[in-house]
Amino acid sequence: MSAVVVVHGGAWAIPDDLAKASVDGVKAAACEGFSVLKKGGSALDAVEAAVKVMEDNTVFNSGHGAALNSDGEVELDAIIMDGRTLASGAVSSVKNIANPVSLARAVMEKTAHSMLTSRGANLFAESIGMATVPTDALVTEYERSEWTKHKTYAAGVMEDFNSQWAHDTVGAVAVDCAGNVACATSTGGIRNKMVGRVGDSPIIGCGGYADNSSGAVSCTGHGESILKVTLARLILSRVEQGKTVAEASQMSLRYMSDRVCGAGGAIVVSPSRQWAATFTTERMAWAAVDQDVLWYGLNPKERFKEQVSQ
Repeated sequence: MSAVVVVHGGAWAIPDDLAKASVDGVKAAACEGFSVLKKGGSALDAVEAAVKVMEDNTVFNSGHGAALNSDGEVELDAIIMDGRTLASGAVSSVKNIANPVSLARAVMEKTAHSMLTSRGANLFAESIGMATVPTDALVTEYERSEWTKHKTYAAGVMEDFNSQWAHDTVGAVAVDCAGNVACATSTGGIRNKMVGRVGDSPIIGCGGYADNSSGAVSCTGHGESILKVTLARLILSRVEQGKTVAEASQMSLRYMSDRVCGAGGAIVVSPSRQWAATFTTERMAWAAVDQDVLWYGLNPKERFKEQVSQ
């Protein structure tokens, strides 16, 4: 059976000067994830690899390129989930980890817990010998200058995802040759968020969910809205009711908009290799590799394709 990987680089009003870099970034991430699958790697390996590519790319808000909170500090969140076993791992408010998705996977595989936060997550990273970086190394000059310009969180929430200064989450979903699905989501949060604020990204059923019986989802958008409707799990519940992954995504995002006025996006893949990338924001950078064809887009109803380079 063929394998599929889908990634997103965040749903927001991506400005023209970041458009090409955002699309190039998700294409590179999708190709990396697919390369893992093609070599016989698991869906879990593929989503971690794809997300790490985006965490290392300063055009995105996760790992390098993270947003700063109201005190000018980095606080990173991530989740990873295995649809075969329903095992999951998550971290929140970590400060000096370049690839929080890998720390989330370590929480899943090396502890009896599902989530570690802040100091505890950093202590765990130290205990397993995970490399740390100076927090300043995760902050771009652009982010520092934008943080200085937009210091009011209340205004930030009002403008987020419909502005040209809000970055957002990255994520990946995959189904491997054995039919197992997995998801991963990673974020630097909202600029000027309160210290200690945790959004949807590391919360199971909200920022991501994976279950071999229905599929895998990674969400992006306004975190508080996604939390209120448990968006990832909501999408899969529609799939379980017989909807296609595209229909389930569209219905659930529309419900979030109608119910709590929240905008966002989601990528979904099913064990049967159906996949979708859907959003209600102005733009969402996304890419997918399915049977050696690379699909990608940025604007609504946009869908380009090219052959994956061998």
